[in-house]
Amino acid sequence: MISQLTITVLSDNVVRQPDLLGEWGWSVWIEADERRILFDTGAGRVLEHNARHLHVPVESAEFVVLSHGHYDHTGGLVAALSRDHRPELWVHPAAFEPKFSRRENAPARAIGLPGLNPEGARMRARQVHWTSAPAQICDGVWVTGEIPRRNSFEDTGGPFFLDEACRQPDPLVDDQALWIETARGLVVVLGCCHAGVVNTLEHVRQLRPGAPIRALIGGLHLVRAAPERMERTLEALAAFDPQLIVPSHCTGWGPTVQLAQRFPGRVQESAVGKRLRFDD
Repeated sequence: MISQLTITVLSDNVVRQPDLLGEWGWSVWIEADERRILFDTGAGRVLEHNARHLHVPVESAEFVVLSHGHYDHTGGLVAALSRDHRPELWVHPAAFEPKFSRRENAPARAIGLPGLNPEGARMRARQVHWTSAPAQICDGVWVTGEIPRRNSFEDTGGPFFLDEACRQPDPLVDDQALWIETARGLVVVLGCCHAGVVNTLEHVRQLRPGAPIRALIGGLHLVRAAPERMERTLEALAAFDPQLIVPSHCTGWGPTVQLAQRFPGRVQESAVGKRLRFDD
């Protein structure tokens, strides 16, 4: 059980403070009691700069956790692992697979983890933990591992493929989330929610039955959600009754507004430099 928790946004699409930089990416710094965790590393262009200006000692990270293998969450991984104080890496094996995206009438685009393969990760990290299943990172902090796809209305959120010809769809089995146990409930940290936010929360609830959702932080990947998916997502989220929602990155402005309308007083904007404190 974590008694003091601070989460700082290091990479996101939105910037509201001078001297900080934004990008299409996502990374947060987690201080859970005495443990220091870097969750995702953004696209790699702003992590070091923002950490320095926010006085966040990313070089002291004990653990680096990757939500999945897309570049906008892994671009800073090489830098994060290039430390004298080598962190442990928690990642699904499929995060290192080739990954591509192709929009209509556009060429395929490589969007996978840049500059590192599994062997390189093993050489740089103090230890690599392959997270196909739920795993405890440290006291009070867990990673979900693979998230079962139980409902019919959530999908991966885009045209994602495992091959450059874009013939083999990428199921993104590497998508995972992290949760932190506090006295007032679970703080769930998301990457892009390619498994779906409802599938993710159902998985967490199955692993921690009865635990309230204190906060939901990160990308919900609703930016291209059809109206039916959006409405069913809002209905399902209401059943989980999260006390705080901080939508970021790939959520989209329209869905964020809908979340704020459905959960008045519970939704906060995410931006680079935002600090969330949970003290029990």
